[in-house]
Amino acid sequence: MASDLEQLCSYVNEKIGNIKKILSIRSLGQAPALKTTLSKIGDEIITVNELLNKFELEILYQEQTNKSLKELCASLEDDFKDVEHLKEHIPSYLPQVTATQSLVNQSDLDPKELVEAEEPVLAKKPPKEQKVIKEMHFITTDEFNGVPAYMKSRLTYCQINDVIKEINKAVVSKYKIVHHPKASMNSAKRNLYQRFINEETKDTKGRYFIVEADIKEFTALKADKRLYVILNILRHCQRLSEVRGGGLTRYVLT
Repeated sequence: MASDLEQLCSYVNEKIGNIKKILSIRSLGQAPALKTTLSKIGDEIITVNELLNKFELEILYQEQTNKSLKELCASLEDDFKDVEHLKEHIPSYLPQVTATQSLVNQSDLDPKELVEAEEPVLAKKPPKEQKVIKEMHFITTDEFNGVPAYMKSRLTYCQINDVIKEINKAVVSKYKIVHHPKASMNSAKRNLYQRFINEETKDTKGRYFIVEADIKEFTALKADKRLYVILNILRHCQRLSEVRGGGLTRYVLT
């Protein structure tokens, strides 16, 4: 019992000591001679904090760049493997003519005969014109720094550009279906196509836009408060505009 009381007394005395130290520090802070020094220290702390925030943004940007480069490297390796596979599996029915044989055969012919021996080259059918789907440009660091602090809160430069990447994915996926021949679509794509057409208005004609349903359909983004804050930032940076009507908000690429 005596031991418990001693521990309790020690604990209370420690707390009283801490309170006295806090009060003494507080009183020192009121001294005119120290106010200027404390103010300078506060300014230095703010500067260091801003510098740390910039370092954090730069690290996040470099990590995102590194990730993109790794994905590109993996894609190139896959392409190289495909080329090697094609090289090793050349169809047997293709003519196997060596360069030496070709030169010898041609040297035995008269130049006029060479012209006559050439097979007529059929004109290639011009490839069907591919429609270019507009995509949203990533925001720059200068644009990010120009966004008001109250608007971006704790969001980072990379987080906003990650959302832009997902929005572009939704736009490309949507308009590939819109530009695809309707006759060759399955029932699921026909339903999506019909929804896309129904959502068009005179204000969106000829422009690229998505709605919340497209974000859910083609991306892993969640339609939460964070997403709407980022969409508001993108509108501030003039990456998109909103067209409302019929109970829908259309996010139009600008």
